[in-house]
Amino acid sequence: MPMTPKAGTKSLTICFAVLVSLVCLSSISAATLADYRHRVSQAITLSQQLQATHGNEELSPPEQFVAANVARIRDLLPADETVLLDGQNVAVDNAWLHEALQNYEGASSKPAMRVEALARIVERLRALDERLDEMQRGTSANQTDKDADKGRLAEILRRPDYNRETAAEGSALERLWARFVRWIVSLLPKTGPITPGGSPFLSRLVQIIVVAACLGAIAFIVWKLAPRYLSGRRKKKQKREARIVLGERLEPDQTAADLLAQAESLARDGDLRGAIRKAYIALLCELGDRKIVSLAQHKTNRDYLHSVRERVHLYSSMRELTNSFELHWYGFQPPAENDWNEFRNGYQKALSLGSGS
Repeated sequence: MPMTPKAGTKSLTICFAVLVSLVCLSSISAATLADYRHRVSQAITLSQQLQATHGNEELSPPEQFVAANVARIRDLLPADETVLLDGQNVAVDNAWLHEALQNYEGASSKPAMRVEALARIVERLRALDERLDEMQRGTSANQTDKDADKGRLAEILRRPDYNRETAAEGSALERLWARFVRWIVSLLPKTGPITPGGSPFLSRLVQIIVVAACLGAIAFIVWKLAPRYLSGRRKKKQKREARIVLGERLEPDQTAADLLAQAESLARDGDLRGAIRKAYIALLCELGDRKIVSLAQHKTNRDYLHSVRERVHLYSSMRELTNSFELHWYGFQPPAENDWNEFRNGYQKALSLGSGS
């Protein structure tokens, strides 16, 4: 049946409407350069929030917080998307970010690897943000060359500081050294054409003086700050953790003197059995601080006694204290006042032998 002119006009109108709708949807699905850069900035902020929690030694980030931030970063920058640049669509590949986030999540049991992975993510996102800023300023200044703008964005995404293979290479120390070398080079005077009255020797001498002055300043700073830095590292390493000795938890700042004072208090209150146990643990704590024995949660009193058998005099004195401890604590034989006095005297004798043997 032949199509009437009216039906043909209606069909053409429908096809035109569908075509316009597809073009509009295609334009809507592509993000603008400004929107893409704004989402990159948001991803940097979220990554830095994760960095701040990892940098706090007293507070490790909860997994719910990590998962929420990582999911938000993935939503902000999909693995594949299109950026609308002056009416032209440019394909953007963010797959490197998703792979890096997956590696970051997979290192949950290795905090050091997590910190390193997160540092690489932040560094690369910052590099991309800087390049997009350059791109955006260049686009605002010149809106006529669309093909050049498109090629510029593609070039940005291929740069070494954003490229997946190149950016993953090199450790943080190598990157720091490269930045230091670039800084030194920037201090050198820029050499221009030699003028008729110029002196190459004088120019070279000035360069040597500038480099020597920079190296001298760096050496002075290192000389002044290195002892403070090393002392801070030593103090950090010497930070004591909570210990468990014979089933009793000792706080990080609790010393053998504190335990002995508690034993004296128990004895004055009439708890001689508890006083003997507390004093015996104080003895082990003091020997542990002196590196004579190694404290461990799984060790028994006999394990500690056997560990000092090479120190004959200390072993003999400590064996008497161990027997007294076992008799009155494990044997449930009520100690008398004289038993406590003998144990306290034996404690002092064992410490003197431990320092001299």
